[in-house]
Amino acid sequence: MTPATAQQGAAGVANAVAESVQYQGRKASRQGSEQRRQQILDAAMRIVVRDGVRGVRHRAVAAEAGVPLSATTYYFKDIEDLLTDSFAQYVERSAAYMAKLWANTEGVLRHLLAQGDCSALSRARLADEVARMTADYVSRQLLNRRDFLLAEQAFRQEALLCPRLAELVRAHEQILLHGARQMLEVVGSRQPQQDALVLTAIIEQMEYQGLLDAPDAQADEQMLAILTRYLHLVLAAV
Repeated sequence: MTPATAQQGAAGVANAVAESVQYQGRKASRQGSEQRRQQILDAAMRIVVRDGVRGVRHRAVAAEAGVPLSATTYYFKDIEDLLTDSFAQYVERSAAYMAKLWANTEGVLRHLLAQGDCSALSRARLADEVARMTADYVSRQLLNRRDFLLAEQAFRQEALLCPRLAELVRAHEQILLHGARQMLEVVGSRQPQQDALVLTAIIEQMEYQGLLDAPDAQADEQMLAILTRYLHLVLAAV
């Protein structure tokens, strides 16, 4: 990350990640061929969500995309290229989404800070509000972006065996980490980097548990309680 990117904050990091994504497969030369290449990548992602990474095969992807088998082998010489580009596209789209989210979140946090008076009670209320915002973020991810989270989990597992995927996973992790760090820095964390590492680990575990279990109001309450306790500790509000 360059100094200029750092100054732009979490949204800048997310945009930088989106711009840095490199695709491995053959580039499309015409608009029509780009549309076909996109069909193949989208089909591969649907298979990852439905059947896991091991379900991605040239023949299965061609059938899912409704294109000739020769089209998948033309753009992607092997399955590793196809998987890497599928996740690269996911990272690019996720980064663009998160850049907007972090930009909006910082504005909300600064507005909340302006309303406070730095008292213990004010910081406690701020911790409650940040916990609620974080819990809402996880809930929205599970409700509206469930397929994306399922694909992310599958690719993270595959990255243990594939160095190219591992590089993309690390880049993707920076988006959430820098966003959490910026949020905690804005609200007054004394150790924003360390606190962000813990918070992102909590969020990722909650997302995984949410994918594993059926939606449950009691689980949502427990999630909010955990986040509230953690953020009160971080902000020394209790």
